[in-house]
Order: sequence, then structure tokens, then C-alpha cells
Amino acid sequence: MVTFVQLLSSTHRGARLARLLATNQLRIWDLSPEVTERAEQIVAELAASAALHGRVQGRDFRLALALDTTTGLLRIAITDAKGGQLPVAPTDPATDGETGRGLLLVGALADRWGTDPHPPGGKTVWAEVSPVAGPTSGLYECSPARP
Repeated sequence: MVTFVQLLSSTHRGARLARLLATNQLRIWDLSPEVTERAEQIVAELAASAALHGRVQGRDFRLALALDTTTGLLRIAITDAKGGQLPVAPTDPATDGETGRGLLLVGALADRWGTDPHPPGGKTVWAEVSPVAGPTSGLYECSPARP
């Protein structure tokens, strides 16, 4: 298992930097273009959401990438400081709101995604991308808190 972790400011600039750093790291790990493209979009959506919806004044968000070198499974995790209600994907993709469709995109690109509480007051939204299969179900799950 190899990992990459970076704290970033909870701003639009921090969200953009998250995508650039993730793209660079995925290229260093020499992942396939298909996995890299999917992962770039997932990072962009989750980081933008953390900067917009998960922002707490003076607190950063964390980008974490973990690559299982045996299976090739990539796990993307964005942790922000704002807990409360965990995000859920909208059920109607045709909503007219300006926000709320990012998780639909994450669900379409990821093999699996979900959320974990991050005590004392934050949350982690994660997604997994497999090198062998494309997104199959957009499976959403809430995982129990990890120790």
C-alpha cells in the first residue's frame, strides 16, 4: 500500500490544488489513463464540495490517496471539518438547483463510495476506483466509524 496525504485550505484555490496534486501523484504511480481520468474528476468534485459545503473558518480539508499495489485499487478520501448530516446523493438528477449533483457524478465514476464520520466534528467522503472494471453500480454506503 502506498499513500499520499495533503492538507489544503478550504477554498476554491485549495480545491483546485487538490486536483492538480492528485493528478501529479496518480501519474507518478503510473496508473492507467482511464483510472487517472476517473480519479481526477472524483477528486475535483469531492474537493469542491469540501471547500463549499464542508468549510469551517480556519480549518483545512485533507486529501488522501491510497493505492493497493497488489490489487491496483485506488481509494480517494476527502476529510473536512464540518460534520453534522452526512452527504447523500440526490435521488432526482433533474433538479434545478445549482448544487447537489456532484455526488451523482462521483457515483457514476466510482466503483464504490461512501461516508464516514470523522470525530470530533468532521466527515470523510471516500470513493474507490478499480483498474479492472469501470463503475458498475455507484454503490453508496455509510461505513461505521473507524477507530
